[in-house]
Amino acid sequence: MDWQVTFRVFRYKQDGAPPRVDSFIVEVSPDEYVIDAIERIWAEQDRSLVFGQACHHGACGSCGIRVNGREKLPCSITIRSVTVDRGTLMLEPLRNLPVISDLLVNMTPFYERMERVHFTPVRIAEPILDETSGRLAADVSPALRYENCLECGLCFSACPIAGTDPDYLGPAALAAIARMIEEPRDGVDVDALRRLADGEHGCWRCHTAFECSEVCPSGVDPARSIAALRRKLTGEGLDRLFRAGR
Repeated sequence: MDWQVTFRVFRYKQDGAPPRVDSFIVEVSPDEYVIDAIERIWAEQDRSLVFGQACHHGACGSCGIRVNGREKLPCSITIRSVTVDRGTLMLEPLRNLPVISDLLVNMTPFYERMERVHFTPVRIAEPILDETSGRLAADVSPALRYENCLECGLCFSACPIAGTDPDYLGPAALAAIARMIEEPRDGVDVDALRRLADGEHGCWRCHTAFECSEVCPSGVDPARSIAALRRKLTGEGLDRLFRAGR
């Protein structure tokens, strides 16, 4: 049986008008995804609604918004899971990023941080060897390995420090540094990454609110990585002090 749900949607256009909230009543199956309802609003009620979407199955991270105040990928959550008593859903853009229009934000500040730490979600895996000869298999392209981070920006939106320190690296970038220190990559200056993480806007700015890990849709757990990074940097600092005092 379908539900009649009221979607309250944040609206903003770069025309000088102040932001507002519009309400849309939509007949939906409770087991549809939130992105399905957003697309139905666009198709049937308001073609000016702007939002992001691409893969529809939680693989690209491009549709991230806040649903009832929590960062979500609307392509991965059902209406039943976030609607109380078949009532109202509030849809808002991600925080700590410039709003382009309505539910769509400019991800450039987030991507600039990821580029600054030289993180890429796709890596070349170990060469594929022929089992018999032990040599590189002929006519076989190198395998690709994907890191878990979708670069969706949900953690950056949820982070309270990202909203107060415009230069803070943020959870995803710090987790990426921890990952690359754990498994160095060709051409990446690991010592420079250590200094970046140990700097004024690095891992010590984190207040361990764990909001980033709470909203991460792919289990990266940035808060755990930041804590591990702190332990590693502390241990290395103590080791240097010990060696200097010998």
